[in-house]
Amino acid sequence: MSTGPGADSAPAPNTPDDIRTTALTKPKGGTFSSLRIRNYRLFATGQVVSNTGTWMQRIAQDWLVLSLTGSSTAVGITTALQFLPMLLLGLYGGVIADRCPKRRLLLITQSAMGVTGLALAALTLSGHVQVWHVYLTALAGGLVTVLDNPARQAFVVEMVGPDDLRNAVSLNSANFQSARLVGPAVAGVLITAVGSGWAFLLNGLSFIAPITGLLLMRTAELHKVDRAPRGKGQLREGLRYVAGRPDLIWPIVLVGFIGTFGFNFPIWLTAYVNDVFHAGAGTYGLLNTLMAGGSLAGALLAARRGTSRLRLLVGAALFFGLLEITAALAPEFWLFALLLVPIGMCGLTINVTANSSIQLATDPAMRGRVMSLFMMVFMGGTPLGAPLVGWVTDEYGARVGFCAGGAVSALAAVGVGVVLARLGGLRLKIDLRRGHPHVAFVPKEPARVLTTAA
Repeated sequence: MSTGPGADSAPAPNTPDDIRTTALTKPKGGTFSSLRIRNYRLFATGQVVSNTGTWMQRIAQDWLVLSLTGSSTAVGITTALQFLPMLLLGLYGGVIADRCPKRRLLLITQSAMGVTGLALAALTLSGHVQVWHVYLTALAGGLVTVLDNPARQAFVVEMVGPDDLRNAVSLNSANFQSARLVGPAVAGVLITAVGSGWAFLLNGLSFIAPITGLLLMRTAELHKVDRAPRGKGQLREGLRYVAGRPDLIWPIVLVGFIGTFGFNFPIWLTAYVNDVFHAGAGTYGLLNTLMAGGSLAGALLAARRGTSRLRLLVGAALFFGLLEITAALAPEFWLFALLLVPIGMCGLTINVTANSSIQLATDPAMRGRVMSLFMMVFMGGTPLGAPLVGWVTDEYGARVGFCAGGAVSALAAVGVGVVLARLGGLRLKIDLRRGHPHVAFVPKEPARVLTTAA
């Protein structure tokens, strides 16, 4: 366990009562409380710059692949290669993150990501780019992400401490979605005006900002968390730890289904723009911006929310799937575009609720391995889902592909919700009286509800 001023620990809830309610510490000081911490301000400032560049590259990369091949399957392959390393090596990345100083590891990974962006920029601006070049740089970026993701997730608590962790996780998501508002719009203009290469160049240069922020941090102000010593069996130890914790394993299962089948927006949106609405890169950027607006609103609401409950996670996942099905059937462009806003809000709520709940329920010495498993399942499932979703979209059309992703997400939410309700000793209650919740889960018998606090 951790010692020192930054020591943090969490009880290991294993009882049905713990599954019934998992409440996290209420953030102090309001929506932006974490920003009072200097090290986190430096981190957040650097991330908003690099995230903007990352979104520019994502939009430019998807559009470049579609332009080179005319295939949604090729876009799916690019996405799959980007996340394949997380699927294959994600757990090992978590072991390394638990062993190594997070700040030093992030300096290496952020520098490497900048290099991959500059390499793709050089190929594109020189006129020599081919689709296999994009595949290769996507794979290289994915390999770096194996280390970057768990290190970045676990480093947040070292900057802000356990009391502000949930707020910081929410602000990280707000940061990412703020960049998503700007990045796609800028990328759309750049692609139309001067081509994709300039978007790749700006992305590569954007990593100067987070590297500078990491170098300027005051290491003495970081909360100290004990690193896991080198030893055999640490990977199996992490898996056994999660397997024995229903409050960890079932949220991870749910986000795995949603990440694999419900988050394939590069495939669906490029197909909708190209085949359904017959528009260009500017419209693709607009749709991504609308979804980012909803995600940003969801992140800010999450930062204000004092608790995270598993029923919120399940409810958001169910609503997310139903919204995707509705959008898939939308007959008009304006309706499809507007539905992307609540879809973004629900998707962000799923991510933040699962992320913060899992981090605060996890022993600090295990956090890197648990978060690597979370990210491996959430992002690493994409190599399995993206090519399949791309093939369905190519064969049966964008509407069928989008609808199928929403259906899988909704069914997964229902299935995990039933499992958690049974483990928590809950039953479904329907009350049609005015002023009462019409549908709710309530205890089958009176029981003491435990609260898990950071």
